[in-house]
Amino acid sequence: MIESIIRYMRGYVKIRVEGESTERFLNLCSHHKIFIWGLAPCDTAYEMYVTIDGFRKLRPLIRKTHVKVALVKRHGFPFFVFQNRKRKLFVPGFLLCVSLLYAYSSFIWDIHFEGNETYTDQVLLEFLEQIDVTPAMPKGRVDCPQIVKEIREEYDDIVWVSVSIEGSRLFIHVKENEDTFLDEDDMENSARADEAVSMENVAPADLVATMDGTITEIVTRSGVPLVHAGDVVKKGDILVSGRIEVLNDAKEVTGYRYCRADADIYADTQLVYENTISRTYEEKVYQQKEQRIQFYLTVGDVRVSIGSKAHPFEKYEVSTEEYTLKLGENFYLPLNYGKIHVKSYQTEEKKYADRTVQEKLTEDFQLFCQKLQEKGIQIRDNSVRIYLNGDVASAQGTLYLNQAIAEAADTEIIEMVERNEEDESIRSDN
Repeated sequence: MIESIIRYMRGYVKIRVEGESTERFLNLCSHHKIFIWGLAPCDTAYEMYVTIDGFRKLRPLIRKTHVKVALVKRHGFPFFVFQNRKRKLFVPGFLLCVSLLYAYSSFIWDIHFEGNETYTDQVLLEFLEQIDVTPAMPKGRVDCPQIVKEIREEYDDIVWVSVSIEGSRLFIHVKENEDTFLDEDDMENSARADEAVSMENVAPADLVATMDGTITEIVTRSGVPLVHAGDVVKKGDILVSGRIEVLNDAKEVTGYRYCRADADIYADTQLVYENTISRTYEEKVYQQKEQRIQFYLTVGDVRVSIGSKAHPFEKYEVSTEEYTLKLGENFYLPLNYGKIHVKSYQTEEKKYADRTVQEKLTEDFQLFCQKLQEKGIQIRDNSVRIYLNGDVASAQGTLYLNQAIAEAADTEIIEMVERNEEDESIRSDN
């Protein structure tokens, strides 16, 4: 990029070389350090680019090799100035343009974030505003080490920050603490560990069935299991009790000890599935002659518009395209341009083909099954079928699942009445 700008400012020409000693001519150019580029064959000749200074050094080489050199085209700023030498406002306009570019390059016009996952760009931008770091601020006021310090102090889970200026953009790279992003297994294990630590400080609870099913697996960690694999349970049945009996030597209940029941309980269950969609739909037909386009240019808070978006349309769509003017990759300018497009349309009622309806219902069913599996529910089988009836189509049937069915419920507290028995001894005097 920079090399191309330097070539353009100095000027260069495109030449065509032909003759019997073109290879010798190229070797002499290399020997005399005349830089050429863009070498390409053209019929029986070669075309290439050379700088103005290099072109002036070609005369003795042409005489020595007896080749013919033709000037094809001139490129660069010196030729442009020569062609426009009679335009009096060109030089002042060019100087004004250079001055504006220099002035704009002294400001930050865009702030770009990378590496942030927990915090959105908008949240970080609002924080930067609080410490007076905003777009359109002079580069001289940007204190990169201070910005790093402020972000680290505000967000504890951001462990690394890098701030740099590239062109007219302020780049902020952050690295968040990965320990805060626990996967589902880690979160479940952590929850169980926390629950085990505080088990003694929580209210006692039973595990009850959330739906009807047949128990396939039960692993009890605390509490008294009341069901086994193969048992059929109803919704609301107690599966694991949080009340533990305390027995004496005679196997009599003398009291109860309470805990929060904890277990993994899986059961085969059934779920009725039904999804109905209409076979008719409204298709938009856009009116090509009935549309409005408004072009606009935004400079800071000032907006200049060309055209109008006012319309009498009953049904319409509005789309907006906006772009930021930039030079190169990172030199952003405070100029935004775009267009607002208003399109009128009418609707026509149409009917889905049988195959299309089946594909839509099948896609919805597969998405439904995928969500169940993401929740840890295993699908053993299903009897879902597609039915086409008039203007509606439906997918109906039963899914045979295997899933966890336990949820916590308050344990009934039973108070024991203590009996004090007194032994009486009867004495008789003779």
